[in-house]
Amino acid sequence: MDYDVIVVGAGLAGLVATSELIGAGKKVLLVDQESEAFLGGQAWWSFGGLFLVDSPEQRRLGIKDSYELARQDWMGSAGFDREDDEDHWAKQWAEAYIEFAVHEKRDWLHSLGVRFFPVVGWAERGGYLAEGHGNSVPRFHIVWGTGPGIVRPFEKIVREGMQNGLVDFRPRHQVDELLSKNGAIIGVRGSILEPSDVKRGEASSRAVIGEFTYEAPAVVVCSGGIGANFDLVKENWPKRLGNPPERMISGVPAHVDGRMLSITEKAGGRIVNKDRMWHYTEGIKNWDPIWPFHGIRILPGPSSIWLDAVGNRFSAPNFPGFDTLGTLQAIQETGYDYSWFILTAKIIEKEFALSGSEQNPDLTGKSIKKVLSRVVPGPPAPVQAFMDKGEDFVVANSLEKLVQGMNDITGDRRLDVAHIERQLLARDREMENKFTKDLQITALRGARNYIGDKLIRVAKPHKILDPKNGPLVAVRLNILTRKTLGGLQTDLEGRVMNQFGEPVPGLFAAGEVAGFGGGGLHGYRALEGTFLGGCLFSGRQVGRSLSQN
Repeated sequence: MDYDVIVVGAGLAGLVATSELIGAGKKVLLVDQESEAFLGGQAWWSFGGLFLVDSPEQRRLGIKDSYELARQDWMGSAGFDREDDEDHWAKQWAEAYIEFAVHEKRDWLHSLGVRFFPVVGWAERGGYLAEGHGNSVPRFHIVWGTGPGIVRPFEKIVREGMQNGLVDFRPRHQVDELLSKNGAIIGVRGSILEPSDVKRGEASSRAVIGEFTYEAPAVVVCSGGIGANFDLVKENWPKRLGNPPERMISGVPAHVDGRMLSITEKAGGRIVNKDRMWHYTEGIKNWDPIWPFHGIRILPGPSSIWLDAVGNRFSAPNFPGFDTLGTLQAIQETGYDYSWFILTAKIIEKEFALSGSEQNPDLTGKSIKKVLSRVVPGPPAPVQAFMDKGEDFVVANSLEKLVQGMNDITGDRRLDVAHIERQLLARDREMENKFTKDLQITALRGARNYIGDKLIRVAKPHKILDPKNGPLVAVRLNILTRKTLGGLQTDLEGRVMNQFGEPVPGLFAAGEVAGFGGGGLHGYRALEGTFLGGCLFSGRQVGRSLSQN
């Protein structure tokens, strides 16, 4: 055989696995259905957030974190309840990942040249009891350079491998079948797609111009999740989250289609935890789309007022940035597939960030000067562009005009000015004292006890309807598809399990297609910064396991 390993998918997990194999002198065939311009996959588009525990960045900000606290938060969020079956390996991967995030992750990345923005973000704040869902402390470390910054060191290693003959990269090679012999996976067969010059992220042609067959002792599937395949999302939608949305937007490019899951299952691999997925509730339609149904996620601070489609404020703890899936369930229970933020100019200029490398040119471009411009009055330029051009935004100087604009967006008259005004006035009355029964106000005041939130993330508490804090802003929020939390069940070496709990010889998986490890190391909920991290960890585990053979 010409190759030691075949890696299917040139996203982050595939690049990491390949880079580890290169270090061991293994010869790798790397195939991907997209062109070379797509190297890095979804990770390239990401905000570059990573979950780290007890980091120097945390300690400098006065954050006291520990393995014990991180594990408490992870297990409280994951809620593993299938430990004798589907969660058997998932929980072991979770335990191993927490150890990795505490002890090795930052030093390993630092040795590869990865650096971090000094202010640590506080994602998924939870809002329940200590053993419930959410991060007890800020752990969201933004890579200096965002998604491209985390992809770059591994892409560099892989490109060097191409030059020295250890990596044979074949873009536009779409795997259609995993080859087996005597129960072992021995290679891949598929279609050669016509050359494509579309820009990164754009949908490419699926016209076939040829076929291929390659063999190797091991095949590693790193093909990603199902986020752009709305049919698969709806088919696997969990009943606990209500009916699947009729209308969704996509947080991932069209090639994130999930097709390798069924191909691997046909070859004997087992898919577990199909009903676990991670979709965002704060999606806005991209006014300048790159892929079909292109949506962007708002990374909100905690101050915006969150209303359902008919104008009712969500109950605690369904506040911005607290519990993604809890709020998704609450939205679906309304019978509508969208909701609203109402906020002020003061809130949007300090609390709105947009997820994605392309929406953060200052961090992506590593420009200190541009980062410092975020402290000047007014929203960041990408946010302002959505306010000016985005179809989900309304800006008005009065509540009457704001609600009129909100109703114009949906084309109905579901929202009543008096009903919304009553709730906003009630909330504003709670601002008269530093103590309150409104838990959202308590939460945002508490958030400002963290210096990072006070400086750049959480607006000073103020009254929504006070004209001096205006103009008012409303944002329609759509359901944004994103991550597959379940996937191919793998052991800690990344070997794919069959229906009997035994490894399929020669078959490995890493990244989102494997639920980021074990078929779902997140369990039911994620703590954020753990998706890129799961690709890094599982890709490294598989690469190191195969390097020893």
